[in-house]
Amino acid sequence: MTREAKSHELRERLQRLLSEAREEGVFEDLRPLLGDALQARMDVAPDERAIPVRYGMVGDSKPMREVSALLDKIVPSDVPVLILGETGTGKELVARALHEFGARKGKPFLAENCAAVPADLLESELFGHKRGSFTGAIADRPGHFVAADKGTVFLDEIGDMPLAMQPKLLRVLQEGEVRPVGSNKVTKVDVRIVAATNKDLRAMCKALTFREDLYFRLAVVTVQLPPLRERKGDIPHLVRFFLQSMEREMGRSARITPEALELLDRWRWPGNVRELENEIRRCVALSDGAIKPSDLSPQIRG
Repeated sequence: MTREAKSHELRERLQRLLSEAREEGVFEDLRPLLGDALQARMDVAPDERAIPVRYGMVGDSKPMREVSALLDKIVPSDVPVLILGETGTGKELVARALHEFGARKGKPFLAENCAAVPADLLESELFGHKRGSFTGAIADRPGHFVAADKGTVFLDEIGDMPLAMQPKLLRVLQEGEVRPVGSNKVTKVDVRIVAATNKDLRAMCKALTFREDLYFRLAVVTVQLPPLRERKGDIPHLVRFFLQSMEREMGRSARITPEALELLDRWRWPGNVRELENEIRRCVALSDGAIKPSDLSPQIRG
């Protein structure tokens, strides 16, 4: 491990320990051990502190620390991972973290939303096709699994995969091979499969709308992402992060008043982090540089 990587790892570890100490109410017991430098660091105004980010995800609440601790264990491996969580919780961020921080970094990462592609085209998208195998197939196409060889394939909304497609995905997991549409030859592939859904796959297995053998192959390790309403203390970090991002994206700087931040902290966020990001984008576009309660969406003000 390089010196830079080791330093980064130790900083993240120390940050987690300090957050846990504050949450458990024992930070004062550790204060004498921190020294003047860290003491000064903790006295910095919250708006000036570094935004806590691990694996590309913002936040240091207890649920997010648990997610990070699980990722610490599974990032180096190649086991299939099933990511569960409500819409907007950041499932693709976890999938990209498993790829970018793992041994397959630098190799292809291909994502496909199983709910966004018509059922008759999904097989071609994933497994490829031979020229002339169907109307419009004017050339051979490798498909995601061949194109991502040695890399990672992320299957979002796996619960929407057609039942007829599921045995073919199961074959990839079991045998490491795919057969393009219109071909009688198989191609060996070496990919890590990461899947995600906001559906209850166990209930779908009981209803016979999802194959149980495929479920167990996908869910070797399950990562459950918490909804934003359960991530106590993370909203101020996310707001600061999005404000900085919007400044780069839109060329407009903005700050948020304590009153507006309090309203954001109270909202239940049914759309989770994605809803918060869109709310901040809207506010930055419409505000005069200071986001006030009157700049927020009506349902949040109410």
